[in-house]
Amino acid sequence: MSIEEYTKEKLWPILIETVHVLVMYPHHKGYTREVILHERPDITSAELATRLGIPLGEALVILFELASGRTLES
Repeated sequence: MSIEEYTKEKLWPILIETVHVLVMYPHHKGYTREVILHERPDITSAELATRLGIPLGEALVILFELASGRTLES
């Protein structure tokens, strides 16, 4: 399932809300933006989750927000 397909699900907004309250989320997102995407711009959400040791849902939200230019406040 692609990120776009996940965003069409009814529970997508709840996943975003849940991920945003994770304490390490801003750090994971920043590290992904500054380091991981420079090394692997085509990384999948499953690969990101494995590399950072985070839930797949958090990886999906991070990649979605970085790809669409959204911020924590969006």
